[in-house]
Amino acid sequence: MRMRRWNVVLAALALSASACASASREPEAPAGQDLAAAQAEVSRAVAEGSDDVVSGAIVVDFKDGTTKEQFDAWEQEWGVDLEFNSLEGPRTGVTLAVGVDGVEDVLQRIRQNPAVESAEPLMQVRTSYTPNDPQFEAQWNLRMIDMPKAWDGNRGKGVVVAVIDTGIAYEDHDDFKQVPDLKGVSFVKGYDFVNDDEHANDDHGHGTHVAGTIAQATNNGEGVAGVAFDATLMPLKVLNHFGSGTSADIADAIRFAADHDAKVINMSLGGGLYSQVMASAVDYARKKGVTVVAAAGNTGRGRVEFPAAYPGAVAVSAVGPSGTRAPYSSYGKELDIAAPGGDKSRGDTGGILQNTIDPRDPARSIYAWYQGTSMAAPHVAAVAAMLYGAGATTPDEVEQALYAGAKAAENQAWTEEYGHGVLNANASLKAFNGASPRWPSLGWAAALLALVLLTLRGRERPGYLNVLFRPAFLVPLVLSTVGFFFLRTWFAGAAGAAQDVVSVASLPIPDWQRIIFGRGTVNPLFYSALIPLLLSLPAIAWRGFRPAVGGLALGFAGFLAYAAWVGAPALAWMPFTFLAKPWLGFNTVVCLVIARAMLKRGDA
Repeated sequence: MRMRRWNVVLAALALSASACASASREPEAPAGQDLAAAQAEVSRAVAEGSDDVVSGAIVVDFKDGTTKEQFDAWEQEWGVDLEFNSLEGPRTGVTLAVGVDGVEDVLQRIRQNPAVESAEPLMQVRTSYTPNDPQFEAQWNLRMIDMPKAWDGNRGKGVVVAVIDTGIAYEDHDDFKQVPDLKGVSFVKGYDFVNDDEHANDDHGHGTHVAGTIAQATNNGEGVAGVAFDATLMPLKVLNHFGSGTSADIADAIRFAADHDAKVINMSLGGGLYSQVMASAVDYARKKGVTVVAAAGNTGRGRVEFPAAYPGAVAVSAVGPSGTRAPYSSYGKELDIAAPGGDKSRGDTGGILQNTIDPRDPARSIYAWYQGTSMAAPHVAAVAAMLYGAGATTPDEVEQALYAGAKAAENQAWTEEYGHGVLNANASLKAFNGASPRWPSLGWAAALLALVLLTLRGRERPGYLNVLFRPAFLVPLVLSTVGFFFLRTWFAGAAGAAQDVVSVASLPIPDWQRIIFGRGTVNPLFYSALIPLLLSLPAIAWRGFRPAVGGLALGFAGFLAYAAWVGAPALAWMPFTFLAKPWLGFNTVVCLVIARAMLKRGDA
């Protein structure tokens, strides 16, 4: 049956309008080896499922004069259903087919027809958003994190980002003036915890600069651009005109933000001493679904400062224009990610440029180059806002996408200087949009279950795979592969001990080490067969326990196999990270042996 025209139109809409309006029918193609290389690149993109190609769609350009009746006669041989791409089709000969299986094979058959001028996969073409802010070209930091491409997705619209800092020059009030490049930016009610009033105005300059990186008015013909410029800012002043404040004010501001619908908190501030009051506030915010981002510190030493070092906060180090750690940036085992913070050792233009106030006159607007992890953190906070704008619902989802998109340093999944790597906004948005909530590892477990059962002799197999429907088998399998991730949605409002239980149960068992050992590295004892092996010992005597151990072992095998397949993390306490994949592979095999032993007919 012929495919309906509206399906074809839907596929064609995957192209941007600018791509459809070509200035010339026969653009000049690269010649010789360049053309062959270009075609090979297209073939690789199809094979890899690249975003640059519309999946299962092809475009065929017939010679002028080829009629619909003619190519209709060839369709059965080719195995496709072609329609003219637009009203121009009968004149241009450009046709489209969607839902094509085996694109490369189909194209090979089509290209042999003398009436075909060209046949190729349907390309996905996008704009790369370039704002008209006159000083945008000076913002090397935005190009470093791939913002022009990321802006094509979303800009954080409607997401509230709390800026806990020296305040923001966001309003005209008494002697304070809004800086010009924040005009048009969305703000919600904040608070001044220093002076105890509702006007969180900046009398220092630091907070306004930070806020500008997050959501400076963009494409307004004024000054510079911001990262998530459709986000909404919440000004919370906790630092005075000297740039200092107290742990009590900061803790109150964190809770204020969490209680007033902020989805992201940025804290470009820090110190060396631990505060239980602040740590509890960070924990409170995270449990309410807020992503807390903080600067790692500017000591240049291997110790992340607080609040960045608190569990639940995203700790950010700084890189300069070269992409390497800035000499002033703190680093250490609590670090999560790096972002542009500037390095002015070779001149001001190595810093981060934003609109702020003159500290000597808060009513005077200036454009200033700052450097510091204070400047790095808001890049991460803004991309977190974009991820919430793209549909993320929890801090875990946001962090997973941030780290998956980060550009790894020295080919290592995690380092003390860069965490999971240098921030890349576009890659993180792609990682989130292409993510499925840990289901791949459950798929691995199912495949490995088939392998286990097929290797059992007939008399040893559980009858008709009944083991699959036993809760004693299924619950440990799910808990060890994907975790009960749905609990975070069902019990989003839980507090106290209930929230702690939800946080643990929503993670796969191997990832419980995050709660026990903290962030940054992975305990290889959890990413191993140790837990199934220990639990198999009592199952030797207690037959009723064997289905549960079999499900657990199989789940661990699926989780470890998937971790090895996608790229093993840097494992703690191992001399060389290249041992990570062999370690995961070996323990996958051990888990399969345990599962096989537990799932024999007489045992399961």
